[in-house]
Amino acid sequence: MNPAPAYGDLAIFGHDPLWLIIIKALVLFIALVLLTLFTTWFERRVVARMQQRSGPNRVGPLGLLQPLADGIKLALKEGITPANADRVVYLLAPIIAAAAAMLVFAVIPIGPVVSIFGVETPLQLTDFSVSTLYILAIASVGIYGIVLAGWSSGSTYSLLGGLRSSAQMVSYEIAMGLSFVAVFLYAGSMSTSQIVAGQIDWWYGVLLLPSFVIYLISMVGETNRAPFDLPEAEGELVAGFHTEYSGLRWAMFFLAEYVNMINVAAVATTLFLGGWRAPAPISTVWPGANEGWWPILWFLAKIFVILFVFVWLRGTLPRLRYDQFMRFGWKVLIPVSIVWILLVSAWRGIRNEYGTDLRTTLIWLGVALFLVAAVTYLLDLRRGPDDTAVAPPRFDPYAGGYPVPPLPGQEFPVTRRAKAIVTASVIEPSDIRPEGEGDTHE
Repeated sequence: MNPAPAYGDLAIFGHDPLWLIIIKALVLFIALVLLTLFTTWFERRVVARMQQRSGPNRVGPLGLLQPLADGIKLALKEGITPANADRVVYLLAPIIAAAAAMLVFAVIPIGPVVSIFGVETPLQLTDFSVSTLYILAIASVGIYGIVLAGWSSGSTYSLLGGLRSSAQMVSYEIAMGLSFVAVFLYAGSMSTSQIVAGQIDWWYGVLLLPSFVIYLISMVGETNRAPFDLPEAEGELVAGFHTEYSGLRWAMFFLAEYVNMINVAAVATTLFLGGWRAPAPISTVWPGANEGWWPILWFLAKIFVILFVFVWLRGTLPRLRYDQFMRFGWKVLIPVSIVWILLVSAWRGIRNEYGTDLRTTLIWLGVALFLVAAVTYLLDLRRGPDDTAVAPPRFDPYAGGYPVPPLPGQEFPVTRRAKAIVTASVIEPSDIRPEGEGDTHE
């Protein structure tokens, strides 16, 4: 008789009966909805404490039923479709965003092998050899919901918000994917269960610290959360891509955003924080901490620690300017990720060739690389204007006569707005005349 496969062996997946698969899928869906409700309450309470307020405390004990009341309110609100909207795409966009958010948890390991109604099964819906690539693929599909929502609404603000979101997510998804590569190289696998199984001794968040830091920054940009919530910047875009949505359709975008927060926290837990395994002090003192149903507790605790970081950032940091945000992604995160991958690859090659354990060296190299990147970015921010910059072109108040040429003899009057233009551009004295004189016409 062959022994049962150990956790981390993909042979333990694919043998569940159909009824058990349906139960797992339903439990995951219900758990994500309930976690979303609790996360909204958690965020409002934490931000209220930071701002010396009470937060929700009226509906239910400690205000715990406030998210449920908000959900009922949104479901009963009238959904208004703009007259200029592409109706089919307009209605399909929130469904795409919410469905893509729900699909990520299919490959997230929540616990070890347990017995459910007499059937031995892992606490994970499924897993395969490239399950982490599946996570990136589903996250990319979720972008379509946001972009299509902005395009189909028939609103300029919504369109700009959708374009911003697509540019932001593409750039930060590159950095996020590169942070995964170091984990793949170290673990030797792209399977989520095998990555968790490889973190028995050391968490990859410690061994691969730069990858972990890059992922933490990228996941905030990926989920459009403050201080990176530029696609929804109300100062210039009203509400961004979902400006023209209301009622239950808007609630689906709201659900997708918070489920994506839980998703990226679960991925960080799986790839960098040991997954469902208990922290070192607990696992060493209590041998049964990683057996049975207890690992679900450690998994949820790690998720809420990361969610607290989300809320902490929102309550403390101001929103970045869009060009600063994009420059940080393309000029800092991506180059640092590439250099770090080269170091990890070299370390793996040396280890495979000579069998040398350079774990401590790798940790110190990661810390040094992170410090160099931080100092370089700060120096770049403090750098003054470039002396070799090209002088601005001569200011033409009539733009070459386009679209309306000036009348014969018409001159450019110096108004308050013109004075501001004079200080910012190069204007010849012949282009202006004293304020108060009217225009002359032949």
